[in-house]
Amino acid sequence: MHADSSLKPRALLINGTVGVGKTSVAEAVGDLLTGAMMPNAVIDLDWLRQSWPAPSGDRFNFGMMLRNLRSVSGNYLAAGAARLVVAGVIEDLEDRKLCRDALGIELSVCRLQVDLPVIHKRLMRRHETEPDALRWHLARAGELAGILDRAAVDDFTVDATVHSVGEVASDVIKNVGWL
Repeated sequence: MHADSSLKPRALLINGTVGVGKTSVAEAVGDLLTGAMMPNAVIDLDWLRQSWPAPSGDRFNFGMMLRNLRSVSGNYLAAGAARLVVAGVIEDLEDRKLCRDALGIELSVCRLQVDLPVIHKRLMRRHETEPDALRWHLARAGELAGILDRAAVDDFTVDATVHSVGEVASDVIKNVGWL
């Protein structure tokens, strides 16, 4: 990566409930940035928390994710990334602050919204051979959507119910003002 040294690094976290398309949209945003010759990196927070067992009191291994995010983002920034696109879930203002601190740069947060029946259809396709995972994700989708509604940690929202991933990514880029 070769960044324009005058370009101030920034991060965007794509937030939303399970099945809303956070990872797909983050990858598409990264592709748009690459197409515009903007040095970038895409980070999926789920992969940074993926270890077992999670410590007692840290159900989703948030602490591990923060430690890994600090290291990974630092590596990308040192390599010249000017934009970090992060896919994950931030459930409250304290989590947002902790992620921003781990990233070490300005953070904007976009909430993807999708109608719950559409999310349920997506989850049924994704977990069609995993009945236990499907039950958990179906229950979690509505629960997490409610948590995110109450938390109001997002700077802007993009509806992803009927638009293609590319269209949603374009809307996200426009709203954050990166291109």
